Amino acid sequence: MSEEALQSQNVLIAAFEGWNDACQAATNVLRHLIDVYDSHEVARINCDGFYDYQISRPMMCHVQGQRRIVWPETVFYEIRIDPEHTVYAQMAPEPNYRWKEYCRESMHIAEQCDVDAIVTLGSMYADCPHTRPLPVESFNDDCGCATEDEHCGPIGVPTVLDTMAEERGFTADPIWVSVPQYLGSDECAQGTLQLLRTLSELLGVHLDEGDLQERADRWKAQAEVLVRCNDDLADYVHRLEREYDFEQKARKQAEMSTLNIGDVVAEAESYLRGPGSGPSSELGTERQ
Repeated sequence: MSEEALQSQNVLIAAFEGWNDACQAATNVLRHLIDVYDSHEVARINCDGFYDYQISRPMMCHVQGQRRIVWPETVFYEIRIDPEHTVYAQMAPEPNYRWKEYCRESMHIAEQCDVDAIVTLGSMYADCPHTRPLPVESFNDDCGCATEDEHCGPIGVPTVLDTMAEERGFTADPIWVSVPQYLGSDECAQGTLQLLRTLSELLGVHLDEGDLQERADRWKAQAEVLVRCNDDLADYVHRLEREYDFEQKARKQAEMSTLNIGDVVAEAESYLRGPGSGPSSELGTERQ
């Protein structure tokens, strides 16, 4: 979907903890939005029947001196970006059971909120260097990025939600960021920042980045220390940098070739139409 189309729709942004959320880069986008903007809870999905509590364990916390068990749950928020822009957010651990029913309940709540577009956020481990911009893929039909049809393999709840949402008439835009696998499971503020910026472009509204840039700088600095202390890791990162730079150069060359071909075709069409037919008519006149 084009950015212009999405900007005119009511949007639900969904992210799920677990397999789809490497370094919590995806769910931290929603936590950030909830923290920096006026937000409040609007709905929940009952956790019973959707979770294996030996995997998604309840947590014990203390509130005003009272012990309280916090169960895994799905919470929906209304987030007011500014007087003209309001979005909804869905955040939860990825459920263990009954995904179809879970997604149907999610869409039912989306319909109650008059949502007509769903953006799912995800993050995955990949062979990418921390010294370069982290790869972000937006799987909509109108961009030059990869499409979901190219993926063959295991999927998570975000993909199921996207697919079922499209079948029910919603528009769906998944956005995924890759984070360096060699940096382990610590939070990746750089991944969160880049997802937030991509989401900002998609929504057509500036999203407050808060201290994310500062946290991303700290993340990079910590990674640099780790690399300097491990020669094998340093060699591995240098190899990833070379591969990244080569791919970027090849992509730019391909884009330039496409643009050049487009210019040649436009000039040829203008010439065939004759003088006065377009911006290249002068060239056609000279050739005549």
